[in-house]
Amino acid sequence: MLVLLKKIVSFIVIICLIAIIFIFIPQKQVLIFYEKNSGNIAAYMPTFDDQHFNITFVHSIHLTDVVEKYRITAEDKIEQHEIVFEEFGIGMPSTVEEGEEFFYEDGKYHIKNLNNVFDDMKIRNGKTVSEHRFTWFDKNSDEHTVLFNDFFEPGNWYTVKVEHISLFRAWKEVKIHD
Repeated sequence: MLVLLKKIVSFIVIICLIAIIFIFIPQKQVLIFYEKNSGNIAAYMPTFDDQHFNITFVHSIHLTDVVEKYRITAEDKIEQHEIVFEEFGIGMPSTVEEGEEFFYEDGKYHIKNLNNVFDDMKIRNGKTVSEHRFTWFDKNSDEHTVLFNDFFEPGNWYTVKVEHISLFRAWKEVKIHD
């Protein structure tokens, strides 16, 4: 009887240890938005390799949408692969690098085949014209869009990067969702 009790207790201890490891070891890939340059998470979104997302903002001078298109690489980096805009102006690209493709279609300028790869990005939520939108595409290629102002304070800046977080941390932080 004592041997059986020891086996049951050992089994329960092992199950508890496995559960603790599973809950607290970083394993969930996310696109994470840190407040400024701190370790404080403003929000996160669960991701997968090769997931595409866009950041759309209204240009503060010519007041038209600018769409920056990104994807998450297998190396947990952020790759900007396209930018779409309606008007040339301050801060907008006017030339392309070797291998990039520039064209005009449906009233918009496109620069494709960008190969801008980032470990992290700094992004500011607009204050004067605060109409930033975050769009992502799920595994079924369904599009989801939220306003930055639903999750981020206007005028503040954020560090964006791909990381792995624990299930516990994911549970306590703000998840971006539509």
